[in-house]
Formats: sequence, structure tokens, C-alpha cells
Amino acid sequence: MIELANRLSSDVGKTAACEALQVPRATFYRFQDRKNRSENTIKKRPAPPLALKPQERQTVVDILHSERFLDDTPYEIYATLLDEGHYHCSIRTMYRVLASEHGCVKERRKHVQRPNYAKPELLATAKNQVWS
Repeated sequence: MIELANRLSSDVGKTAACEALQVPRATFYRFQDRKNRSENTIKKRPAPPLALKPQERQTVVDILHSERFLDDTPYEIYATLLDEGHYHCSIRTMYRVLASEHGCVKERRKHVQRPNYAKPELLATAKNQVWS
């Protein structure tokens, strides 16, 4: 619809084309702006100044995947490391590193997967065979 409004706007004007096709003018102008921009004018977001360096991120990943903390959550790992006097990053950053780079945000503990419980069904074929 926006492309059609763009073609129609050269004949009847932008406002009339948008009203006729029921396209919001803000959307039309946003489309025009994107179309006129080149790839060189689009700026990439700068890295935050306090972001972890790659070596620091790898250290956090190594700690999270170490044998010692294999079954612990990032909250528990953070608290344990703070008790020992070590600070690497925040809890949220631990979750962010696990999620973004390794897809490891899931239940980390080993636990039994129990099958669905089927309630036993008692069936009487004669009188006085089943009591509840």
C-alpha cells in the first residue's frame, strides 16, 4: 500500500494519496526517509564503554560452565564468587552472556523427568468387588 501511495503521490499529492489509500502519513514519510537513506548514512550503535571485553566474557563463560558451578544458577554463582571476594560481572550480564552467545539459558540442574501419572482405574464386574 505504501508503494502505491508513493506512486500516486506524484500525481495528486502526498496528503491526498495517503487519505485515499488510508495510509498514515507518518508511515508514508518514514518509508520515504528509509528509501532515501544510503547504507553509509545508517550508523551502527557504539559499544557501551563499560561492556565486557572478549577475554572477560570468555572468563565468565568458563566460570559458568566449570565443573564446580555446573548445576548452579547465575544467582548462586554470583553469591558464591562474592563471598570469595571475586567480582566478574552482574547477574544479569551472566544471563545475557549465556543467552546471546551460547543459548544456554535453561534449567541447569539435572533432575528426573517423571512420566505423566495415570490414575488407576478400578473396575468392578460384580457386587462388592470395589470399595472407595
